[in-house]
Amino acid sequence: MSQPILVFDSGIGGLSVLAEIKRLIPAADYLYLFDNARLPYGELAEQVLIDGCVALICQQVELSDAKLVVVACNTASTLVLPPLRQKLSIPVVGVVPAIKPAANISAHGRIGLLATPGTIKRTYTQQLIDQFAPDCHVSLYGSSELVMIAERKLAGHVIELEQLQQILAPIKADKLDTLVLGCTHFPLLKDEISQVLGDAVVLLDSGEAVARRVQSLLCEQKVGEGQAELIGIYTTEQISPGLYQGLMQQGFTKLASYHACSDLSESES
Repeated sequence: MSQPILVFDSGIGGLSVLAEIKRLIPAADYLYLFDNARLPYGELAEQVLIDGCVALICQQVELSDAKLVVVACNTASTLVLPPLRQKLSIPVVGVVPAIKPAANISAHGRIGLLATPGTIKRTYTQQLIDQFAPDCHVSLYGSSELVMIAERKLAGHVIELEQLQQILAPIKADKLDTLVLGCTHFPLLKDEISQVLGDAVVLLDSGEAVARRVQSLLCEQKVGEGQAELIGIYTTEQISPGLYQGLMQQGFTKLASYHACSDLSESES
């Protein structure tokens, strides 16, 4: 693997961003790092999240000689980008909720932001709303449960629409015209969310915008030729067989576990 693009998330949500980047830059090598030992991030204390993410990402950048980092997690992006950029000399791209495009397309100015509790309560999120949607009514909805449902979906579990209907009931009652999916896990449930809320609610996420930003930063850099590599690294010693199979079906050439931020070993899941 030659100077990969490192994509980071707490779990498998960043795959929604990775898919958009791979669509624009198919020949690059990719390292997908997910900190599932501490999932979900939306419930972690801020400093714990910052310290763990910065240490984990910096160590993998050094080990892999990555040329660019994508923090494909809204919760982490609201906190770790400044300290991470201080530590690294390579470009670091974050993910922010798609408030601006939502405000631009909203027919009636009734927007919802569905994200983790951590993202919902950040000052940064309110600043986005104040800056880009001052004339809109923006409702905030926090859910960590949807994160775990998305994780289970990739592992092959059946998604119960009744459970989603209960979680999304407040959103449906508010009669929005636009809903921002402010967690990278949530686009993995886009079909199910749309089924519950109906076609009248437009669903937006930041994956395509992040991909375009990565492409612009690497426009003058040569990417790999031939068969690209996609390696996944996770921070627990084991993952379920269902999740392992689900990840391999995403095109990974190898999955490995990363023990205590110090040892990289090939998975036997």
